[in-house]
Amino acid sequence: MAQKVPEKQWAQVIEKTGGPVEYKQIPVQKPGPDEVLINVKFSGVCHTDLHALNGDWPLPTKLPLVGGHEGAGVVVAKGDLVQDIEIGDHAGIKWINGSCLACDFCQQADEPLCPKALLSGYTVDGSFQQYAIAKGAHVARIHKSIPLDAIAPVLCAGITVYKGLKESGARPGQTVAIVGAGGGLGSLAQQYAKAMGLRVIAIDSGEEKKKMCLEQLGASHFVDFATSSNVVKDVQAATEDGLGPHAVILVAVNEKPFQQAAEYVRPRGTVIAIGLPAGAYLRAPVFESVIKMITIRGSYVGNRKDTSEALEFYRRGLIKAPFKVVGLSELQKVYDLMHEGKIAGRYVLDTSK
Repeated sequence: MAQKVPEKQWAQVIEKTGGPVEYKQIPVQKPGPDEVLINVKFSGVCHTDLHALNGDWPLPTKLPLVGGHEGAGVVVAKGDLVQDIEIGDHAGIKWINGSCLACDFCQQADEPLCPKALLSGYTVDGSFQQYAIAKGAHVARIHKSIPLDAIAPVLCAGITVYKGLKESGARPGQTVAIVGAGGGLGSLAQQYAKAMGLRVIAIDSGEEKKKMCLEQLGASHFVDFATSSNVVKDVQAATEDGLGPHAVILVAVNEKPFQQAAEYVRPRGTVIAIGLPAGAYLRAPVFESVIKMITIRGSYVGNRKDTSEALEFYRRGLIKAPFKVVGLSELQKVYDLMHEGKIAGRYVLDTSK
């Protein structure tokens, strides 16, 4: 049944690189033939959104820009070519807003690598608005038993870390170190790692994050990089044989942890870079990297199959990601907390406020 769609809506808009974000009314777009229009109920706030605001990545954003790429809501309109999703269904706006579906990468389920990929809240308007558009083939299908506020962070952070854990090749019973474990990505990475049968070493700083990681998220050890006199030795000591974790998942927001991981990962281990600190470089000691036969690789966001798998973990009750709901109008306050490094877990915006 068709739903009434207003002409105007509230949104957070960036008019120029560096901000500020402006909370104002803008027109509601109409979906094209292969698109759906989603009434976004909740949207997670990702560190990528802060990079989009600051313009500190080498990929330019569109301007003006509505950010956001973790939007969970209800389908209220769709184009004539969209056949497999209906008005009233629950759906999610992801980082990959659309892709060509025809290139070599799309044909091999690597659609995030499509050279023509559309990026929500970056190259096309995203989910920091009450009504957002995405390609019908790419929106996440959300089971109606799943609460929309809780699933919003999974639409980027959850899918991304789940993909990284898959890429690491770590098997049930093995140990994975998660760097930046107390942040939005890290808190979900711990949840997925545990659900996948992995033992977790959480690496972050501060008593609040330590308590969350050990008591709420099931990490077996916590290494505080700010107070540790030797992070490499402390991480290795936290493994049962002292050789280091089988894999390292890097979701930190600064460069230094990316330089250390290759030193404490175990022989034949894998270092997965997911976080994207602006201007950062990966460096590793050549001698140790060769004789330990380690693998260093990047992992981008998940494909459509990764998305459905990540959402199913949540639906089955295996993921309980920490989050706090605030109004869409309070986005600038969330960005300020991000700048100060004071966020534990994830913030989710309620578009009705």
